[in-house]
Amino acid sequence: MYSASDLFRKAYKYCTKKYDCIAILSAKYGLLLPDDIIDPYNVTLNNMSSCEVKDWSERVFKQMNSRFDLKIIDRVFFHAGKKYRKHLIPKLESSEIECNAPLGNLRIGKQKAWYLIHDC
Repeated sequence: MYSASDLFRKAYKYCTKKYDCIAILSAKYGLLLPDDIIDPYNVTLNNMSSCEVKDWSERVFKQMNSRFDLKIIDRVFFHAGKKYRKHLIPKLESSEIECNAPLGNLRIGKQKAWYLIHDC
């Protein structure tokens, strides 16, 4: 579904090499695991109100709790846009999970370059 995005492909390739577990943040479906099968969609958090984004974040946090044992997770790395992580980070940190966004301050072009430099 997401393979049309050059940035997503680069990020996904990097993450599969670097991290033990990967989850995908979907504006429509919330939290997805790599093997989840979904129907195509054209939804983004960029078109949602701040209230809708907060509701989405709450839903994703609930999905995280149901799909993972958050008590054994000590660190989460976000390779996602600011809107996708903004409300999730405080929720995870309140559960004593360290959150990092390694490319958090980089624009898309710089992110793509970063992934190329890091062998993706």
